Amino acid sequence: MEITVNCYAFKDLSSLTLHQIYKLRCEVFVVEQQCAYADVDDKDLQAWHLCCFDNEQVIAYARLLPPGVSYESCSIGRVVVNEAYRHQKLGRKLMEKAIHYCCQLFNTDTITISAQHHLQAFYESLGFTSTGSVYLEDDIPHIKMYWSNP
Repeated sequence: MEITVNCYAFKDLSSLTLHQIYKLRCEVFVVEQQCAYADVDDKDLQAWHLCCFDNEQVIAYARLLPPGVSYESCSIGRVVVNEAYRHQKLGRKLMEKAIHYCCQLFNTDTITISAQHHLQAFYESLGFTSTGSVYLEDDIPHIKMYWSNP
């Protein structure tokens, strides 16, 4: 298995890659997590799309948003790994790349995320710090977390 990672502005996504991104997000967030919500939104148009590929298939993904779109700082969201590729530390690799790209693309050293609460320890291991209390987002417990470049 040879995994490659690429980051695209929305206008640079091929129709096949965009289809694979939406399919993966739907399979995990809507079907697997049984959460009916509008996954495709206008934020996709402003986002950078970080994709991990196995050959030409999107197997992991994260959406990088510039400051002012979701939060005052830039943010990372829609972090997802295909079920068949979980437990291979691909989520860690994806997030490390996402942090790197956010710092480069947005010339920032602060990132905000709305993390699913059960993944809080994972994000803390990447240097994120939680603030506030747990809240429901689309009926799933989340917590706001921040990352700052040391």
